[in-house]
Amino acid sequence: MDKVKLSEIVNACDGSYGYASDVYIDSITIDSEKVQKNSVFIAIKGERFDGHDFVLKAIEKGAECAVTERAVDGAKCIIVDSTRAAYLNIAHEYRKRFDIPLVAVTGSVGKTTTKEFIWRALSESFKTLKTEGNQNNDIGLPQTLLRLSSDDQAAVIEMGMNHQGEISRLSQCAAPTVCVITNIGTSHIENLGSRENILKAKLEILDGADLSAPLIISLDDKYLSGVDARSRKLITYSVKSKSADVFADDIVKNDSGISFRICFDGKESIDACINVPGVHNVKNALAAFCVGRYLGMNAEDIVRGIAKFEPDGIRQNIEKIGSVTVIKDCYNASYESMQSALDILSSLSVSGRRIAVLGDMKELGSMSKELHKKVGELVYKNSVDILLCLGEDTGYIIKGAVKAGFDENNAKHFDSKDKLIEYILNLKQDGDAFLFKASRLVKLEEVIERL
Repeated sequence: MDKVKLSEIVNACDGSYGYASDVYIDSITIDSEKVQKNSVFIAIKGERFDGHDFVLKAIEKGAECAVTERAVDGAKCIIVDSTRAAYLNIAHEYRKRFDIPLVAVTGSVGKTTTKEFIWRALSESFKTLKTEGNQNNDIGLPQTLLRLSSDDQAAVIEMGMNHQGEISRLSQCAAPTVCVITNIGTSHIENLGSRENILKAKLEILDGADLSAPLIISLDDKYLSGVDARSRKLITYSVKSKSADVFADDIVKNDSGISFRICFDGKESIDACINVPGVHNVKNALAAFCVGRYLGMNAEDIVRGIAKFEPDGIRQNIEKIGSVTVIKDCYNASYESMQSALDILSSLSVSGRRIAVLGDMKELGSMSKELHKKVGELVYKNSVDILLCLGEDTGYIIKGAVKAGFDENNAKHFDSKDKLIEYILNLKQDGDAFLFKASRLVKLEEVIERL
């Protein structure tokens, strides 16, 4: 973060402050453990804590003042109506200092991976800031923006949501110059009611963007393919349609990843490869290619960048443990991400069996039964040999698989991780490939760790 005047912070959050404000601030934080001299501490109210309880600690550690919703004895406070809103407003005013490309990424599935592909591509030509992990809400996004410095030449910001209106606030804070929507799936459909409403919520990414900011979408998504770009430039990519501005051809899968040809600008093309399996990752790479080309990069640099992408620990990370292959994909789960994960499992060349260990998909509301059954159909279609399920709703996965033709003798349901672990230990053989996939709340990675 570059230095800012305290008076600018007071003005940004429309706060009440009765002290000298002509000092310079080096950092802004919501974590009292990260407070340093000449910093501002923002007291955020969370589900399990209240930042106001840590204001005096922050002052003792050297904070110049705190942004609070009430006065705290012994501390200089900028009093605001909402510290969460103030955090967004401060970050927005700070972001306006930087006349750089800022790419905003959202979508039901794959936004974190797409963000990483874009960051890899842009980093070949620009010093690029990115959202760390999935810090994509009204706490993580301003935290990322406040890391901008005069050295940065571009930024890639991820935006997530659970309800309508959330992405609009994030977009207005970040003021993106490029907007990317990966897909419209079923994540959070319990809160939003329908995929049409999810589309509306994702399109809020345009709310803070200037009309000159393009919208980059996949033509392979039936909801996005007919989207209204609100009179702005629309850039499309696809692995199926050659009518897209950028499309992939000659896709060849192998255990270490995928090679393909990127076709663009009408008649141009270039060979590319990624070191992760799954055609959905080709789409993510194409989104990055679209961003890079829009920002004036040459194709060779973009392709070199996307080839450097590496998955993180629990997102479709493939490891060889002895003679067994393990696909760890325990960060989150929806019908669409289950589909992608099962596609990866089926694409692996293995001498043993393909074993899917699946947990519940959360936040599906009234569609939970139907979508779990549809995952069962995918299990059968992807030639899974053994199906192991953990959780309340995964019984429907088994029902869907058996109805589609899966051998019910090869499907087992478990009500505890201990029983599942014991069964896997007796089951596994040399050459087997295991897929572990579930929503984050299931914590299926605990099974992997204990195995």
